[in-house]
Amino acid sequence: MFGLFSLISLLVIPGICSQKWKVQYQSRSKCVLKGSTASLSGTYKHPDHLTVTEIFWTVNPVKGEENINLLNQPDYRGRVQTFQSNQTFFLKLSNVSREDEGMYCLRILTNVERQRYLFHPGIELNVTELRVEIPEEVVEEHSPVLVCSTTCDLSEKTYLWYKNGRPLSEPLERNELLLQSVSSEDTGNYSCAARDQEHLSSPAVTLSVRYPPKSVSVSVSRSVIVEGDSVTLSCSSDSNPPALNFSWFKEDQTSAVGSGQSFSISSFNSSSSGRFYCEAQNKYGSQRSASVSLSVEAEESVWSSVTVIVGISAAAVMTVILMLVVWLLIRRKRATPSEQNPRGSQVATVWQSSHASSHVCPVSYKGRINSLIIVCRQVESSADTYMTLDPKSRCAEYDTLDNMKRSCDADDPEDQDAIYYNMDK
Repeated sequence: MFGLFSLISLLVIPGICSQKWKVQYQSRSKCVLKGSTASLSGTYKHPDHLTVTEIFWTVNPVKGEENINLLNQPDYRGRVQTFQSNQTFFLKLSNVSREDEGMYCLRILTNVERQRYLFHPGIELNVTELRVEIPEEVVEEHSPVLVCSTTCDLSEKTYLWYKNGRPLSEPLERNELLLQSVSSEDTGNYSCAARDQEHLSSPAVTLSVRYPPKSVSVSVSRSVIVEGDSVTLSCSSDSNPPALNFSWFKEDQTSAVGSGQSFSISSFNSSSSGRFYCEAQNKYGSQRSASVSLSVEAEESVWSSVTVIVGISAAAVMTVILMLVVWLLIRRKRATPSEQNPRGSQVATVWQSSHASSHVCPVSYKGRINSLIIVCRQVESSADTYMTLDPKSRCAEYDTLDNMKRSCDADDPEDQDAIYYNMDK
C-alpha cells in the first residue's frame, strides 16, 4: 500500500512542477475607428517557481532588438494606459490613428534571467474610417442600397444613418440602408455612424436622384400683342439633369415649328395666331407644357387700354397737386394771420422811433377801401396812437400822406390815449 502511494506521488509532482508558460490574447486582430480608443488585453500563466518582475506592452517587436515599453515611446506618450486584474493585463490606447496600426505583444520578465518571454504573435491592430457608398446612378422610382463601409470588421455591428445631419432611422443591425422607390425628395447628403461612437461619423456623400422633366411651362414676352410686334416664348422645366432638348409645336400643325429653350416670332400677324406649347426632354424622359394662346389685339382695344391708363395716371397727378395746394394754404394761414379790427376795417401799422425829430408816420395807400385805421407805434414806447383817415381826403397827385394833423406824440406816452376817427365811405 505504501509503495503504491509513493508511485502515484512521483507521477503527479513532476507534472505540477513542469507547468509551462501560457498567454491567451482576447483576439488575434482588432479593428477600431480612427479617433477612437482601442482596448487590448491578454491573460497569462507562468510556472510556479518563477516570479514575474515586470510586464508591459510593446508594438511590432523585431527579433534580436530590445523591446520598448509603449509607456516610454514618444509617439504614445499621454495616450497609453495599462492596468492588471488578476493575471489579465490590459492596454488602452486613445485617439488612435493610421500610424498606430501594428502587432501589439506582451513582454514578461521574471526573477530568472533566462526566463523572459515575448509572446508573439500578439494582437493585430487595424484602424479604419467610415464611408458611405452609393450607386453611381440613382433614378426616380428605383430602390438603391447605401452601404456604410470600412476597411476592416468593426466589433460594433449597429449603425445609425443621417440625412442632411438629421437622424434618418432607428439604429440598424447591419451596415446597409435601403431606400425604396426614391423620388427627387430623397436627394440629399447621407452619412453613417457606429452606435456609441456617433461623434466619429462618416463624411457626408450626396445622393442625387435623376428624373425626367416636370412642371414644364411657357412664358410670353408680351401681354398685349399688336400686329408687327416681335414675340418671344420661353420654356422652363424642373429636371435632373437639366433638360437640354426643347421643341416647339403649334396645335394645328403636325411637325415642330421651332427648337431651343426660346422661340421667337419676329413680325407677329393674324396668321401667326394660335395655340403654342413646348416639349422638354433629357435622357430619362420628356414632358410637354400646357398650351398658350397668342392672337393680335384690335387697335381700338389697345388705344382703349392706353386711354384708361393715361386717365388714371392724370387723376392721380391732379389729386396730388390739389392736396399740395391745400397744404400750402393752410400753412400760410397759420404762419401769417391777418390783422383785422372787429368791424373789418383795414389796419396799417407804422413804426416810429421815439428819438425821431419829427412826429410823422409815413404811410402808403392805394386802392379803394371803406375805412383805414393807421396805428402809429413807437419802438421804445408802450402806448399806441391811432387815427382814422378818410380816403377822400388824400391828395390827388400823391398816394402818400406826409403829415397828419395829430401826430404820434411820444413826450408823454403814458398820459396819451389812442384816438380813433372812423369815416365810412
